[in-house]
Amino acid sequence: MQSLEAVSRTCPYCGEPIELVVDCTAGNQQYFEDCSVCCKPIMVELDVEGPDAVISLKDENEV
Repeated sequence: MQSLEAVSRTCPYCGEPIELVVDCTAGNQQYFEDCSVCCKPIMVELDVEGPDAVISLKDENEV
């Protein structure tokens, strides 16, 4: 698995497609990143425990 990976997801606020760059070698992660379209804070959760990385996005009210 590459260390940095570009992934496309949908913003939980505005519904627009956004691209994130994640580091899959750093283990499980949780961090906030602003949407590149509406600028609202998105909680990014990265789970790399299985064979494939699972990336989920939540709005700040779901945290």
